[in-house]
Amino acid sequence: MNPPTRRERRKQPIRRSVQSALELYLGDLDGTKVNDLYHVVLDEVEPAILDVVMNHVDGNQSQAAELLGISRGTLRKKLKTYRYRL
Repeated sequence: MNPPTRRERRKQPIRRSVQSALELYLGDLDGTKVNDLYHVVLDEVEPAILDVVMNHVDGNQSQAAELLGISRGTLRKKLKTYRYRL
């Protein structure tokens, strides 16, 4: 089977990508107990979102905040939380 083309990958909803990643993660735990999966996922996903968006807008915080649908102050707080280079 051929790997999906770039266009086909874009058609896959983000939700499905997250589901696949979580299924792999949980499968890799091999019985190890997880107590805080929600926060584990958020702590991985949120910095990734910020990184991709900040790169997409070439570091422009106003544009990033607008794209994310949050205030610039909230964005700055999140960037500081994840020690993103301001």
